[in-house]
Amino acid sequence: HSVELHPALRHFFRLWLWINTGASTQEWVAVHRKHHAFCEREGDPHSPLLFGLKNIVLRGAEFYRAEAAKSETIEKFSQGAPTDWLERNLYRRWSNSGVVLLVLADLLFFGVPGIILLAIQLTTMPLLAAGVINGVGHAKGYRNFDTDDASTNLWPLALFVAGEELHNNHHAFPSSARFSQRPWEVDLGWLYLKALSAIGLAKIRR
Repeated sequence: HSVELHPALRHFFRLWLWINTGASTQEWVAVHRKHHAFCEREGDPHSPLLFGLKNIVLRGAEFYRAEAAKSETIEKFSQGAPTDWLERNLYRRWSNSGVVLLVLADLLFFGVPGIILLAIQLTTMPLLAAGVINGVGHAKGYRNFDTDDASTNLWPLALFVAGEELHNNHHAFPSSARFSQRPWEVDLGWLYLKALSAIGLAKIRR
């Protein structure tokens, strides 16, 4: 609850998550919260200390899907996440249809070049977010804060994931909307949030 988004934006980002990953908001929230609750210990869904760095980097999305398929994880860690008709009857029920929709949209709007765009989209999310951030971001890099886990900052290695690469900062202040903590750390996500806040589409709470 560090940010409150305009309802139209909330629905857009839920849709964007679904078509890029096949995951529902409820699933992503639950897996992410469980990671914080059990970080680097038994129960952590994607710790490189438990499963090996190579496994998380190359198969990070598989670890996400495996954990999201556990009903007990969703039930315990998704409180406050959307449970509306869309979540129940579209995003969770037809998870793979989101990626199919992305494929069709890229081909419809961009033709043959859409194949290149599609390859970038379907590689970036699993590799950078599920792989590099959850893997390398708990094994290599620098630390601003002495947290109880192995989280590190990768800036500017993963600059394209909008601040997520500042992972040690995030684990030190998990409820903060801003991930950057040092003058040289560029946090694109924070820039977007400030812009949206300026035009009334977001309210930054923490």
